[in-house]
Amino acid sequence: MLVSLWSKAEPVGQKERETQKEKDSKSKMAATIVETPPPQLITNIEWSMMDKSKFFPLSMLSSFTVRCALYPLTLVKTQIQIQRKKEAYKGVFDAISQIYRNEGVPGLYRGFWLSSFQIISGVFYISTYEGVRHELGKYDVDPKMKSFIGGGCASIVGQTIIVPFDVLSQHLMVLGLVKGRAGGAKNPKINPLGLTTELNQSRAALARAVALRVYRLHGPLGYYRGYTASLAAYVPNSALWWALYTAYQDELLKICPPWVSHLLIQCAAGTLGGFTTTLLTNPLDIVRARLQVEGVGTMRQVFQELWAEEGFVGLYLKGLSARLVQSACFSFSIILGYESIKRVALSEEYRARVRW
Repeated sequence: MLVSLWSKAEPVGQKERETQKEKDSKSKMAATIVETPPPQLITNIEWSMMDKSKFFPLSMLSSFTVRCALYPLTLVKTQIQIQRKKEAYKGVFDAISQIYRNEGVPGLYRGFWLSSFQIISGVFYISTYEGVRHELGKYDVDPKMKSFIGGGCASIVGQTIIVPFDVLSQHLMVLGLVKGRAGGAKNPKINPLGLTTELNQSRAALARAVALRVYRLHGPLGYYRGYTASLAAYVPNSALWWALYTAYQDELLKICPPWVSHLLIQCAAGTLGGFTTTLLTNPLDIVRARLQVEGVGTMRQVFQELWAEEGFVGLYLKGLSARLVQSACFSFSIILGYESIKRVALSEEYRARVRW
């Protein structure tokens, strides 16, 4: 009788012990889940995290698409900066309507194919920016300072490559002022090369004529007219924009709810950075455009001439509305493409830690 009771009791005790073990095991697993923090989200995708074979082709395609869509704003901005006071256009919309009425859509894309060579400089630009940030990442450098230094270095490399194409494309852009005004071809200020636009002249022929005329008048260095002014305008612009982009992004991440798209936050940060930078550097961009087109004088002389013509308000506000619109559109579009491509080119091991 005792034996039978014992034999019946033993499985019950064993079952209790097994149940207790299961409970202990589950509690340990729960403790482990609670104690182990989730992987930290990556807010800045670094150079070493990406597959470059995907990044470079997609980056070039994105850059070309953005420049193609927004080129008319660049053309209008340049023409407004070059004109004397408001002799040709009263503002952005007036310029667009007049150019479209006189020349149609091709008029809004005058000089586009030369300007599109900026895609080449764009590859060197972004490689320099990311490369400098990667090297500075080996040291204890503040992220905003990394972006500032990287943006400045990238602009130096980019401008060294693109200035000759920039000079030629801007000469082609301002030929719209010549075509839209009686006697414009004889105005040495807006047409220093003395060129005219013929109806039967192809874009390639016109570009070749501009390149030859620049060489004959100024020699090989004519293609680098305004190079110092370009560096003075674009290096601070680029450095400030990347630093402000990083700063605005960090602040927006702090105040936005977790469910807000990180990509949307980055686009907003880029747009705010573009607005701020444009407001700070607009006079430098006006001087750069004047020097590259007219090819005479120094930065100081151009500043003095602009001051005498239009005063402080004219110097600061000239073309500002066009540049703000252009900057906002470019900044939003560039960041949207750039950050999306970085996510697509991201190595598989980091994908779970990046939020769209």
